[in-house]
Amino acid sequence: ALELGGKHGFRNAQTSLIAPTGTIGLLMDCDTTGVEPDFALIKFKKLAGGGYFRIINESVPTALRRLGYSRTQIDEIVAYAAGTQHLEGAPFINRLSLAERGFTQPVLDNLDRALSTSFHVSFVFNRHQLGDDFCRDVLGFSDEQLDTPGFDLLSALGFTPDQVEAANDHILGRMTTEGAPHLREEHYAVFDCANKCGKYGTRFIEPLAHVRIMAAAQPFIAGAISKTINMPAEATVEDVKNVYQSASDSMVKALALYRDGSKLSQPLAAAAFDELDDYDEVEEEAAAALEHPAVVAAQQMLDQLQRGKREKLPARRAGYSQKAKVGGHTIYIHTGEFETAPGEPAQLGEVFIDTAKDGAAFRSLMNCFAIAVSMGLQYGVPLQKFVDTFVFTKFEPNGMVTGHDRIQFSSSIIDYIFRELAVTYLDRDDLAHLGPVELSTDPTADDEIPIDVGARMAQPVAAAPSTNGTANSTTNGVATQAAAAPVAAAAPVAAPQQQLSAGIAADTVVEMTSAVAERQHERVLLQQARASGFEGDPCPECGQLMMVRNGTCLKCMSCGTTTGCS
Repeated sequence: ALELGGKHGFRNAQTSLIAPTGTIGLLMDCDTTGVEPDFALIKFKKLAGGGYFRIINESVPTALRRLGYSRTQIDEIVAYAAGTQHLEGAPFINRLSLAERGFTQPVLDNLDRALSTSFHVSFVFNRHQLGDDFCRDVLGFSDEQLDTPGFDLLSALGFTPDQVEAANDHILGRMTTEGAPHLREEHYAVFDCANKCGKYGTRFIEPLAHVRIMAAAQPFIAGAISKTINMPAEATVEDVKNVYQSASDSMVKALALYRDGSKLSQPLAAAAFDELDDYDEVEEEAAAALEHPAVVAAQQMLDQLQRGKREKLPARRAGYSQKAKVGGHTIYIHTGEFETAPGEPAQLGEVFIDTAKDGAAFRSLMNCFAIAVSMGLQYGVPLQKFVDTFVFTKFEPNGMVTGHDRIQFSSSIIDYIFRELAVTYLDRDDLAHLGPVELSTDPTADDEIPIDVGARMAQPVAAAPSTNGTANSTTNGVATQAAAAPVAAAAPVAAPQQQLSAGIAADTVVEMTSAVAERQHERVLLQQARASGFEGDPCPECGQLMMVRNGTCLKCMSCGTTTGCS
């Protein structure tokens, strides 16, 4: 090939494009593909359905063997980076120290099996892994302790945070080969990756090295090589400029830049959590759930009802009727509400569903479904549960919604029904497409006084009729009598008119202040939406205006649909 290349040229006309990516290596059962370096020696892949799984580079032992290390040295280096995956021999937290605290052999074996897929050693020490009976009867913890959000079982057993981290480094590894026993420093570069490896890693392939890798392969390709140039999270605009300038100087035709952490949804991560102590997902979710108004209202309803006892609606009940079309099919919703005290929010107690043109079988099924939902509501099932269960269900008919002032699209009739109920009774503005908050595309828009308020401020105040029939004129909001009228007659008229002008001005100021406060509140909501990354585009699947930037594409934070990127 070298001889023919020197004679005819090295460019292969049949090879027009090479786009090596790291993610496809998962499907190909290989660590890296093409000239793309590994993301990290040990990385975490985010799953579409939630959660992560740990990926370990399997080429490290082969590389160490090629470099001349013995089998014992290789095992120790790999154990340093990936961990031993079991409790035996670990510092502080091991089989002996746990057995002294009451852990039995079967429980220890279960912990060893769970450690192989865990992100941190503390993740396997919980009530779900050990069992409530074991935690209560053997370890001596109370139900109140186990139910407390953020309960740290290892700390309760007497282990300090430093001891837990030391055990974690031994069992699950330091996620880098830097500082590994026997590994010579001149060989560190062999194991460098696109990002820093773990919380202990400091080395990574610099962005310009990616450009040089592409420049070396570009002459052999008729089209272009396009690969991701990974940049650290602290990369600056000047760093990006240097990369593009270097690519131009190296005659690289195509490249893609990615700064670590720049996506709201990043498929790969070099560390599960930067600081474990600063993140408690269970505690955050529990606190957020307790603060939600719908959950509070549902809890109050359940406290008032006994389980299995039906709360009947009054004979004459309040409610409303809503007509709309979903994909051209007319739907009528009729609701009935529980009797509540004045000032309390309305509570849904029953719902009736009627369709205009569908067959008798479909209409009967919808009636039975409405009866089932109504019975559930009257027996204490929170409306929030129905909403969470049935929103985003997808079947025909679906599509655009007409006749509703806030819902513009639904994926099915059931989806539309529970969006409507959630918006009306739970104040779920996130399930509506239109509402009091509209995302402006102009981030520099300032708060302005409404035109009608400013016009009313500028209008002169009409003069009150004079007692002697003489016409009055108004100057700067103060009534003055015409020059033809006697001065004595103007005095008793001017004072009431000044009071009238002052009263009108005060009302105008109050109205203006209220309007400005409302605009400021809207601006805060707009800033929150922009901070969340919402682009303002509707999702092609669920219709929600919760699309965020995901690389060069968009991703829906409501249903997870993307416009092209993973």
